Amino acid sequence: MADSPARHVVLVSAGASHSVALLSDKVVCSWGRGEDGQLGHGDAEDSLLPTLLRTLDGLEIFSVICGADHTTAYSESELQVYSWGWGDFGRLGHGNSSDVFTPQPIKALQGIRIKQIACGDSHCLAVTMQGVVQSWGRNQNGQLGLGTNEDSLIPQKIQAFQGQRMALVACGWRHTITVSSSGALYTYGWSKYGQLGHGDFEDHLIPHKLEALKDCTISQISGGWRHTMALTSDGRLYGWGWNKFGQLGVGDNVDHCSPVQVKFPQDQKVIQTSCGWRHTLALTESKNVFSWGRGTNGQLGHGDTLDRNTPKIIEVLSSDGSSCSQIPSSRADPLQGKVWVSPSERYALVPDEAVPNQATSLAEADVPENDVKRLRH
Repeated sequence: MADSPARHVVLVSAGASHSVALLSDKVVCSWGRGEDGQLGHGDAEDSLLPTLLRTLDGLEIFSVICGADHTTAYSESELQVYSWGWGDFGRLGHGNSSDVFTPQPIKALQGIRIKQIACGDSHCLAVTMQGVVQSWGRNQNGQLGLGTNEDSLIPQKIQAFQGQRMALVACGWRHTITVSSSGALYTYGWSKYGQLGHGDFEDHLIPHKLEALKDCTISQISGGWRHTMALTSDGRLYGWGWNKFGQLGVGDNVDHCSPVQVKFPQDQKVIQTSCGWRHTLALTESKNVFSWGRGTNGQLGHGDTLDRNTPKIIEVLSSDGSSCSQIPSSRADPLQGKVWVSPSERYALVPDEAVPNQATSLAEADVPENDVKRLRH
């Protein structure tokens, strides 16, 4: 009997402090912070190493994407989107604000052929197979691209793209990146740290073309909390925006308002990238997975909690490591594990790296204003 083909990673995605990977046999693994159910293992525990998510077995998952503290997956065979994790502001699309600790279907999107879904902290966008972009959720900085800063509780078409066919979309915390089928790159929303890449710090309520990469053919985009990554068709990766923890991967911790190229060992070509709030992942042509930036919850997948400002290979997921042959499985029973938690049960301020004293304002502490987060006991 012939040996089965070795598993390998085909897609990676990063959240605020958690990460996921789609394997070649259409199963999902996740790791990092789990307090809001964003790992989908039926509990609120962190995981320092990639762990298989068995509740999606048999659904032939086609794509998986992280929001800040929630995750979505799309089954092409079922024409169904699944989501789980932090549910405030309706970001899970389930018609309520409850947290979900195992994958649940988004009924409003059932049966629709979706090309791509992108998740920010509290806003989401979807691109249909017809190239139409719809956005919903929070919109305080214009990240929905609707020309206002009013939230939208239901999906709305971005009218600025009328007459154009869009191909790609990505979300940051409060900003959005979109690429048209003709290769034009647009950004909109929050730009306090230069994350829109226009060389300034001005918010944009409607999509605005990025001139700095006008001569590049963009094949992929991703947005972090305050940083952005763009991948060219020839395998070059660029980053810009906030860089306090080295999440741009350019060897320093200085913010960059214009695109800067990221370097990899042996000049490996990148084929996929994803930003977390404070960390970044990349998959190379050699089937190696790299991570860099903030590592405090194990989201870099190296078995430690160190920060890094240059790309480092994740051994357990890479061809130059153990080629996915030593990934542990989760132990949670999906029938007995915690499925949801009411948002009224437990609240606390969103945690940050440091709050110098009680008099420090939320803005000074870099804590998202008006956001709340459950405290798991």
